[in-house]
Amino acid sequence: MAQRTVAVASAGGLHARPAKLFVQAAAKAGVPVTIRAGEKTVPARSMLGVLSLGAVQGTEVTLEADGPGAEEALETLAALLSRDLDAEEALDA
Repeated sequence: MAQRTVAVASAGGLHARPAKLFVQAAAKAGVPVTIRAGEKTVPARSMLGVLSLGAVQGTEVTLEADGPGAEEALETLAALLSRDLDAEEALDA
């Protein structure tokens, strides 16, 4: 099983917009991915699950996936979480 640990970079943590972008990317990953914060693990494709983690900026989360394409999927998702998606939203406005 492939695994990556990354700190959430978004200033507001995984709140609505960053969580939505993460969940959308996880849905396109082509392999089932889970995300864990502390003792809680949820499917990365679940918006409510991701929001329920309560991950704030700096929270370390662990992504796990298994199967063909797992490494690539985790690289993409880890890269997304390591960006400040809140700052990017301000630039887009």
